Amino acid sequence: MGRRLWLLSAALLVLVLGASFAIDGEIRAPSPPTAASETPKRGRALHRESSSGVDFLATTITDELEKPWSFAFLPDGDILLTERAGALKRLDPKTGALSAISGLPDVVFAGQGGLFDVALHPAFPDPAWVYLTYAAPMGEGRSTTRLARARLGGDALEQWEILYTAEPARNSGVHYGGRLLFADEHLYMTVGERGAGDLAQRLDMDLGKVLRFRSDGTLPEDNPFATTPDARKAVFTYGHRNPQGLARHPSTGEIWVTEHGPQGGDELNRLEAGANYGWPVITYGEKYGGGRIGEGTAKAGMAQPVHYYVPSIATGGLGFYRGGPFAAWKGDAFIGALRDRHLNRLAFAPDGKVTEYRLLADLRLRIRDVKQGPDGLLYVLAEQGALIRLDPAVGPREALRQGSAGINAGARLRR
Repeated sequence: MGRRLWLLSAALLVLVLGASFAIDGEIRAPSPPTAASETPKRGRALHRESSSGVDFLATTITDELEKPWSFAFLPDGDILLTERAGALKRLDPKTGALSAISGLPDVVFAGQGGLFDVALHPAFPDPAWVYLTYAAPMGEGRSTTRLARARLGGDALEQWEILYTAEPARNSGVHYGGRLLFADEHLYMTVGERGAGDLAQRLDMDLGKVLRFRSDGTLPEDNPFATTPDARKAVFTYGHRNPQGLARHPSTGEIWVTEHGPQGGDELNRLEAGANYGWPVITYGEKYGGGRIGEGTAKAGMAQPVHYYVPSIATGGLGFYRGGPFAAWKGDAFIGALRDRHLNRLAFAPDGKVTEYRLLADLRLRIRDVKQGPDGLLYVLAEQGALIRLDPAVGPREALRQGSAGINAGARLRR
C-alpha cells in the first residue's frame, strides 16, 4: 500500500512538472524547477554576481507584497507599490515598514486583471496627483483598462477623477496592457487587444494601442489621428498585442515599449507617432502549439522591432539606465522576464547591434517591473512579493555566485 501511494505521488509530480502552465493567463512552457525561486527574505543581500565587469549585490527591501505590479518613488524617499488584487502600499525602504493607502477603486481581479501601474504627476507633490491604471468592471462580465487619478493626502487617495476608459469593454480576462509613462509633458498609456488581435489594427477602437494624453486626461491636438475620421483621438501608435513596458530613452528622448508576443515573438519597439507595429498581421511568434499567424514577419508600412525574443521570455516592465554607480550600463535597457525568470539587459552598439545579457537568472524570480531610483540604483519588482535593489558590490570577485539552469548569471547571449 505504501509503495502504491509513493508511485502515485511520483506520477502526479511528473505530470505537474511536465505540463504547461499559465503565465499572465497565457499557456507557456514550464520553467525548470529550482529551489532558488523561493521568495527572498528582507534585509539581506541574497545574491551577488557580475555583468560586463559590474559587480553587484541583490538586496531585498521587502518580501511582504502580494502579486505586485508596479511602483513609484515619492519625493520623501518612500515608495508606492501596487498589488494586483487592488491594494496600494507605501513602503519605507529604510525600515521595510508597509502601510496601506485607502480610497482605492473597485478592480476586476481575475485572469490578468487587477490594479496595474502607478505614476506621479511630474510636479508632485504640488499637485499631489497619483495616476493609476486598472481593470475596471463594466457590467455583464465585461471589463476594460481605465486611467484615473486622485490626490494623495497622508495615507489616503481623495478627489478621484476618471480620465479615460478604453473602449470597447470586453468579456475577456487577458491583455489589458496598463503601463503608464510621463514624458515631454504628456502621459502615455498602453492598452492590450484583450485577446482579439484584429482589433489592434482598427483605429476606431482603443485596444492594441499606445494612447497619449495631457496630464489632465485631455487629448493633445497634435496626436497623429486627431483629425482622422472615425479614429480614436487618443491613439499614438497601434498594432500592439499586450504592451506592458514603457520607458523614455535617456539620450534620444524616444518612447520605447515592450510587448508580449504569442508563442515566441516578444518585442522591444521604438515608438513613432502614428506607426503601425503589425500585430497580428506580422509577428515573429506563432500560435500556441505551433502554426503561422498573419502574413509573416515583415510587411510594407509596418514597423520592425528593435529586438525580439524567440522563444518568449514574457516581457514585463522596461527601464533604461541613465547613469550612476553602474557606469558600464549607461544607456542599456532592462526588461523584466516573467516566463524565463530573470532580469534581461540589452546593450546597444552604434551600428545597431543588440547584445543580450541575463541577470539574476539563478534567483528564478518572475520580474514584473524595473526602474532606476533617485539614488542611481536599480530596483526590481518580483511577482513573488519582493522589491529588490541592486547595489554595487565590494570585496573579492571570488565570492561571486554563478547562475544556474545551463547559463551563468550575466553571461552574454548572441542571437
